[in-house]
Amino acid sequence: MVTTSATAFLLALSALLHASRASASSFRPPQIVLNPHQDPDSSHTSSDPRLGAIASESKLCSRIGTDLLRAGGNAADALVGTVFCVGVVGMYHSGIGGGGFMLVRSASGAYESIDFRETAPGAASEDMYVGNRNGSVFGGLAVGVPGELRGLEYLHRGYGNLSWQRVMTPAIELAEGGFEVGEDLVRYMDVAEKFIYGRDFLSEEPAWAEDFAPNGTRLRKGDVLTRKRYAKTLRAVAEGGAGVFYEGPIAEATVEAVRASNGTMTLEDLRGYEIRSRAPLQAEYKDFKLASVGAPAAGAVVLSAFKTIEGYEGMNDAKATNLSTHYLDEALRFAYAERSSLGDPDFVSGTAAHQDTMLSEASAARKRSKISSDHTLPIEEYNPDGYEILENHGTSHIVAADASGMAISLTSTINLIFAGGLIVPSTGVILNDQMNDFSLPNTRNEFGYPPSPSNYIRPGKRPLSSIAPVIVEHASNGSLYYVLGSAGGAKIISAVAQNLWHVLDHNMSAIDALYEPRFHDQLIPNVIAFECNSTNPNCAPDGKAPHDLGKSDVGGLHPWAESGIGTGTARAFDNGTIAFMKERGHNVTWMPQGYSSAQALRVCWNGTFEAAGEPRQRDSGGFAV
Repeated sequence: MVTTSATAFLLALSALLHASRASASSFRPPQIVLNPHQDPDSSHTSSDPRLGAIASESKLCSRIGTDLLRAGGNAADALVGTVFCVGVVGMYHSGIGGGGFMLVRSASGAYESIDFRETAPGAASEDMYVGNRNGSVFGGLAVGVPGELRGLEYLHRGYGNLSWQRVMTPAIELAEGGFEVGEDLVRYMDVAEKFIYGRDFLSEEPAWAEDFAPNGTRLRKGDVLTRKRYAKTLRAVAEGGAGVFYEGPIAEATVEAVRASNGTMTLEDLRGYEIRSRAPLQAEYKDFKLASVGAPAAGAVVLSAFKTIEGYEGMNDAKATNLSTHYLDEALRFAYAERSSLGDPDFVSGTAAHQDTMLSEASAARKRSKISSDHTLPIEEYNPDGYEILENHGTSHIVAADASGMAISLTSTINLIFAGGLIVPSTGVILNDQMNDFSLPNTRNEFGYPPSPSNYIRPGKRPLSSIAPVIVEHASNGSLYYVLGSAGGAKIISAVAQNLWHVLDHNMSAIDALYEPRFHDQLIPNVIAFECNSTNPNCAPDGKAPHDLGKSDVGGLHPWAESGIGTGTARAFDNGTIAFMKERGHNVTWMPQGYSSAQALRVCWNGTFEAAGEPRQRDSGGFAV
């Protein structure tokens, strides 16, 4: 069914390309940033957006969210409606066949972390992919038990105002009536065809072609794509609740498709799925309180880095940008190393204690004592256990908030582009390949590092994730300030950290922070990759790879020209910063814009909202009303 080269190449390539794609330098996606902060399509009479805000990778979906706010809904209603919509139009990386994490701040200021990550089926085992590494990527054996619907239902029941059917209806109508194919979807379809499957499976396989090539030829930009089977499935969920996905005909169709493709999932696996409600992780940073989600997600990794840099003066000084970039990178390298010992707390004892240590003042001081302003360190100084740093894959992020102070930051994923290539023929649901996020024993990654036992497969276990949604309050009065998250696999952590840095230390607006250039350094491989655009001579204008970016740099090969990636809308790094980092021994390389795609909103001093969609995505949109 699938034509692939080495698995390492496939995984690294997918991690790169599953992040949202860079757009033309003249394009600026819809944002509401400066007063008046109003959706240009809004009929709201006030010029000040005080009702709420939402941002996602799709302006169509973000407008569904703001429409629900105007209809009397709150942030939970707006977010649920937007997530269902993103699953319709961004089906290549999210939908009800997947799962994720969310962080919820209630109107009273109380927090809840909701884990709706996929779980390993009951027949799964740590040696299930011996001699069959591609089995964790493609087909039924790669499918984890989906959690998205249980997560959204839990959120809506606990926090929503509008009816379940009301918040689902816009996405159902969009799937049924169709939507225009945009540039982001075209790029993802191209990548799936050229680099993952080696053929146009969206046109050749009947179950896919029904949606993507109804007339025998794959849809193009501007064509209308309908997902009538998926609409029917969503309508059944709207009328009967999430349970109809986990029991009954839809569940039977899911299990039949999985098992027909060499999978082991059973009806008992689906019926038994449960979300996990956990206490959030929290940390103070200067004048702010930061909250995020814990393991198996990566909130502790982001917060750990910020506890480390909190001890440095000048992180907010524009004249000290070079040194503060070095400090932030060093803090991230330590934090990524700490991540390798995390795992599902239901299965890995000591996870809570490890996260507490990561966020402690003593740990931050210990790391600062090792960090030098003059040079970087050998890998073993950060990662004494020598475990691999997992390269997780792509996602979609949505943020929402309302005037009551409720805020939600949610990340949804089915993992790789179009996941493992498995769609349920009768329901139109694209199933995840999240089993690929587990570590496999007796294997080493392409850099020679062994897997972490904390992330080995167990029945019912959740795999480690890079997802890191964050909500920020003012420490002085506990009021809501900033809501953020990102897609982009392992690049999520570095993208979230840098956006936080720009807003909290440099006092940027949400959109200005998104336009700042990003770097990525996950310790292994031992390189720091800087985003480049057309103003940087290291980014070739003809779309070819930069001269110093090759295999094993940030994890794999990079077919820039073919994927349409290269230049983008974000700003470029100053050459002085690059030189400064090289002088301190950092192994500098380059990456195209689009590795990560963040969404954010902020509450301004006067109580108005601003919302910002990722400028590296063509179809994103953030709106405040």
